[in-house]
Amino acid sequence: MTLNGDDLSKIHTGGCQCGAVRYTLPSGPVRLVACHCKACQRQSGSAFGMSMMVKTGDFTVTGPTKRFTRIAGSGAENTGVFCPECGVRIYHIPKHAAGVLVLKPGTPDDTSWLRPSSFVWMKSAQGWVPVADGVTPVQNQT
Repeated sequence: MTLNGDDLSKIHTGGCQCGAVRYTLPSGPVRLVACHCKACQRQSGSAFGMSMMVKTGDFTVTGPTKRFTRIAGSGAENTGVFCPECGVRIYHIPKHAAGVLVLKPGTPDDTSWLRPSSFVWMKSAQGWVPVADGVTPVQNQT
């Protein structure tokens, strides 16, 4: 399997901005989406947040982390894991999806192979964000 020409059997590495937290991902993602909901806009400080679902057993983290849990508008519990030194969110743990972590796609050392398969929560999208060719826009409902 490939994503933007990348061999997903390749070992990927990444970490936070200051280097205190590092991780290894020996397999590719299950799915990669760009979420345009207001919570992701706030968390990312941008027009959308990127989420890369990976299998929990395929992910190893080294270094200190802190956690913050929030309750989504749907009532689902979501725990963000971040570097306590620089504050970069590394991943989050969605309580509703057992065996999956949601890695933040800005944290891999090489991001050139990343491309979302869909844009979700488009009803909250900023009007100036274009939907790329081959990406499925999803409205979602609350």
